[in-house]
Amino acid sequence: MINIDVYTSASCPYCIRAKALLKSKGLQFNELVVDGNPELIAESVKRSDGMRTIPQIFIENFHVGGYDDLSSLDQNGKLDSLLGLNN
Repeated sequence: MINIDVYTSASCPYCIRAKALLKSKGLQFNELVVDGNPELIAESVKRSDGMRTIPQIFIENFHVGGYDDLSSLDQNGKLDSLLGLNN
């Protein structure tokens, strides 16, 4: 099973969209809620090379980026191959 980490915040509409996109593909992921958790915030910033926005999405150790990046990969047909999914 592929490991997907998604750093999120409860009030973030882009986080909600990213999770919905992943769920629509039948994927399970680790949701790491950064609200009030400075350790997770620091971890997310470190893993993403300084990005402070959310969501931050990682597939295995590949940093996808945020929702727009995830959506773009999906629209260009690259997300399924990254995930090892067959159409």
